[in-house]
Amino acid sequence: MKAQPPRDQAPETTSVDPVNRFRHADDPAWHWLENRDDPEVSDFLEAANQESRHWFAPLDDLVERLYHGHLARRELAVHGLRTPLDHYTVWSETAVDADYPVWWRHPNDDPDAAECFLDLQARAREHDFLEVGDMALSPDEAWLAWTEDTRGDETYRLYLKHLPNGEPRVLLEEIGPEIGWAEDNVTLLFTRYDATQRPESIWRLVMDDGSAGEPALVLREEDPEFWLGLGKTRSREWLILESASKDTSESYLIPARAPTTAPRCFRPRQNGVEYALDHRPGHFYVLHNREATHFRLDVLAEARLGESDSANDWQPMIAHRDDDTLEGVDAFDWGLVITERDHHEAQVHLRVLELDADHAITRDERLPLPELPCSLALGDAPHFDTRRLRLREESFILPVTWLEHDLDTGQRRLLKQQPIHGDLKPEQLVCERLWATSHDGERVPVSIVMRANLAGHPLPTLLYGYGAYGEVLDPWFSVARLELLARGAAFAVAHVRGGGDRGEPWYLAGKLEHKANSFHDFLAARDALVDKGFSDGERIAAYGASAGGLLVSASLNLAPEAFCAAVLDVPFVDVLRTMENPDLPLTTAEYTEWGDPREPEARQRIRDYSPLDNLSTQPWPAVFLQGSWHDTRVPYWEPAKLYARLKGLGSEQAEEDRPPEGRPADRRPTEGRPADRRPAEGRPILLRTDMAAGHGGASGRFKAWHDNARQDAFLLWALGLEQREG
Repeated sequence: MKAQPPRDQAPETTSVDPVNRFRHADDPAWHWLENRDDPEVSDFLEAANQESRHWFAPLDDLVERLYHGHLARRELAVHGLRTPLDHYTVWSETAVDADYPVWWRHPNDDPDAAECFLDLQARAREHDFLEVGDMALSPDEAWLAWTEDTRGDETYRLYLKHLPNGEPRVLLEEIGPEIGWAEDNVTLLFTRYDATQRPESIWRLVMDDGSAGEPALVLREEDPEFWLGLGKTRSREWLILESASKDTSESYLIPARAPTTAPRCFRPRQNGVEYALDHRPGHFYVLHNREATHFRLDVLAEARLGESDSANDWQPMIAHRDDDTLEGVDAFDWGLVITERDHHEAQVHLRVLELDADHAITRDERLPLPELPCSLALGDAPHFDTRRLRLREESFILPVTWLEHDLDTGQRRLLKQQPIHGDLKPEQLVCERLWATSHDGERVPVSIVMRANLAGHPLPTLLYGYGAYGEVLDPWFSVARLELLARGAAFAVAHVRGGGDRGEPWYLAGKLEHKANSFHDFLAARDALVDKGFSDGERIAAYGASAGGLLVSASLNLAPEAFCAAVLDVPFVDVLRTMENPDLPLTTAEYTEWGDPREPEARQRIRDYSPLDNLSTQPWPAVFLQGSWHDTRVPYWEPAKLYARLKGLGSEQAEEDRPPEGRPADRRPTEGRPADRRPAEGRPILLRTDMAAGHGGASGRFKAWHDNARQDAFLLWALGLEQREG
């Protein structure tokens, strides 16, 4: 087992907390923290980290028990699924004591001739942070290209290596993560950023025995609300370059075997219309929402490509439906796999359509589900003609499971299931789906998982939410979560509007002018858990990350008494100020999600819920804030400002806000507490900034697990379970 990660240095005790020590009387909003180059900024963050370490000192033993408990439950030596390509079978392996995987391959006809072709563990030894943006094998499988971020700021270097033992070469720096090969084995496409870190252009490099010529521009997007991405159809016939905002898209096609051909626009963009493409020889399949809010699937004969830009040439295949959203289409030589979502049950399905030579549907069926609710997704399928689909299944009580589904026989073969060790097994858990009633009468799905032997009793509960960008919180299994469940906590998910859990209408009902629905849904989920007897109303903690941090923070402003604690991880809380600064990464592309504050009505709407703009003297519960110094999505200063502002609300409290030596404080906020109590009175406001990471936190798995253990220790303290063992 890997040795315990290096611990933070012991803090020096100070009688002056960071907020009082670094307060600028002329800047009560703490905007000075946005000046990254000011040494006082890093001094402030380090002082807050020191304060956090000091507060956590009585919980250090619990952090270590949680961390090592997590390791004991997990299979540390991880062997990835083997995927046969045209010439080689590839897979990854992560050693017991390794943070990163090693990639291997063997000839398809010689499994004993395994060779390593990329050792990420070795590459990570020189860096505090390592994240691979993309990996791409050339079609002949002779070359590997990949992008690396070694800071956490999502800026990448492009590497090229001749397989298996060629020396990696740096081809380019300061590019985007995405790369892709054309089918000529010498042309590599990549993306570049503009000044706001928007992927605004696609370029190609032509290799000559591993040496790259000068990059040539393929496509540039001038509209600051649109991002570029690249891909290739499974048929390998077409490169697809997509330009998309949050609600509008446009695709360009290049023949994959003639990559110097000028890109052809499939259909010019139309405001509010999104479409996605896939291809079978003779036909393009267009998934779109033109006059179809929940999306429909049309088909276009390949021979008519370029004859007309009118969508009237598209022939209907799957009509728009009121009760389902079409989410994806994957083409094979025999037909299509459709991903669709049932609005009523908030459940994803995979639907198989087989087509004959005349393009008539000869088979139309949904693949079976392991249970309800669950996650189901199509796995890697590099071969266009395969009739054996790889499926990925999981739920809150079903570990990640990989299956092979034979389309001809209907038989299923287990390929791999995540092993779980320790005293709490998946079969000892139970998951329930309940429905909360929000402020406007809408039914909001809520999922909760707990130990089966504790079901039927109100439990201390961690409530999780996100609610933005149409992202779906389909059920997922978590080994780390078992440490909370073993100690008697329940874990719940509020599937609020703004996410895509109930399809496209669910997303639309929680964005722009409807954003407040997300916050009301989250609070309604909390109340339903209590009213239906699942959760102890005085011991519910909330968790939100990134846009989920906005969800939780705005909910706390509305009803701080609803929760005993909150963890806010890289939280998006300075919404108005961020959206008013178009020079920041993401801002302009986010106008269609939150609104453009240059419009007075949109500005007022954002101002009305932006967490930092709606703080009051009504105290929040205990809060643990986490940020990252290199985060370009939610800058470090957003959680730092919230920390400073919340601490400032309670600055008149003289008592230092940390657990006494030996054990944490037992004063926890409950419903009905006096409104004039401040956060400092038994409700710590803590900030920890990772100075070597980006938006996703630590890149190495052991450090990430240790960070998770610290977070869980805080939650167990807040829920009154810190003395409980699994």
